[in-house]
Amino acid sequence: LGHMQRIIVLYKWLPFDGLSTHTMGVLLFVLELNTMMKSTLSYFSRSLRFLAGLIAFHFHSFFIQLCYLMILSLVGYLGLKVSKPRNPVRLNDLDLFYTSVSASTASSMVAVEMEVFSNSQLILFTLLMFLGGEVFTSMLDLLFAGYKLQNKVSINPFPPTNHANQIELGLVLSIPHSDSENNNPCDSNIINVASCDRLKYNCLSYLTYAVLGYLVMVQFVGFSFVSLYMTLVPSARQVLKNTGIKIATFSLFTVVSTFASCGFVPTNENMLVFKKNSGLLLLILPHVFLGNALYPPCLRLLIMVLKKVTKKEEFSYLLKNSIDVGYEHLLSDLRCCFLVATVLGFNLIQFVMLCSLEWKTKIMEGLNVYEKVVASLF
Repeated sequence: LGHMQRIIVLYKWLPFDGLSTHTMGVLLFVLELNTMMKSTLSYFSRSLRFLAGLIAFHFHSFFIQLCYLMILSLVGYLGLKVSKPRNPVRLNDLDLFYTSVSASTASSMVAVEMEVFSNSQLILFTLLMFLGGEVFTSMLDLLFAGYKLQNKVSINPFPPTNHANQIELGLVLSIPHSDSENNNPCDSNIINVASCDRLKYNCLSYLTYAVLGYLVMVQFVGFSFVSLYMTLVPSARQVLKNTGIKIATFSLFTVVSTFASCGFVPTNENMLVFKKNSGLLLLILPHVFLGNALYPPCLRLLIMVLKKVTKKEEFSYLLKNSIDVGYEHLLSDLRCCFLVATVLGFNLIQFVMLCSLEWKTKIMEGLNVYEKVVASLF
């Protein structure tokens, strides 16, 4: 029946007058090949989902992350081993593996000078730091948690939930909009367990996409601004020209490394060589907070904005039931306020102490007051 339908479509839309039997056969072969490819992709997709569900149910998250980081480090080592360094030097296998593990775990421990690595190796480092960062690995936890809920109830990932009358398993549920926002939906005697699991799954799905969007957009914006700065400021551009590092590679590498709290910089002198480029330091500085200490408050702020824009019940649930969701970076309003106050307080104390101790030392020589303040803050 499927072949007959395809032939009918072909006769409708293609000028078959004058086409040979061979041409007809070729067209049908292409259609059959397309069908086989779709079936193969569907099979692999189902297999990956089954494998993810199996891992999520039978292994502890600690062992999952341990295996993930070990595989990531091994792949990174093999990539560094195959690719050639910038300088014709022989790199020790142990040093390469050590550096790969350090990049994958955001440990910022390096046994080789960074300027030795070629452009392709720096891009590989960037990928390792991105995949091994705390925000990305926490998103994997959300995916596994979603697979667990998906096996409990068969649902559509994005069903319409923001309406008054909902039909769940043959039951008509009338939920006023005000009640759905002021109360925990899972505490109501009207809503059954299946609808509760469905709501939680939807929340995890929305939260996963929110984290992914936050991860990509913050680093994309940072990469764009740093690239623009390096292109427009001659002194910063000259540093990269002397070291043979491309502007795009440096910008992406530095932003990803800072966001992942790894601390790697493609130059041997780290950021010391840019101590007079206060604008660059100010552009990189926010990523230290956005990917680390202030990530939970920023994530909550993002969810609040999404709730206001989309009016989705899932975002309201995430804000009111952060503990029930099980995502350790999703904190309550009070805990976010305490965290912001703690981070700013400690940084202010360190900034004052650093300025009082190092203001007139040799490391500050050649810098004006503004450059000293920015460098101390950084």
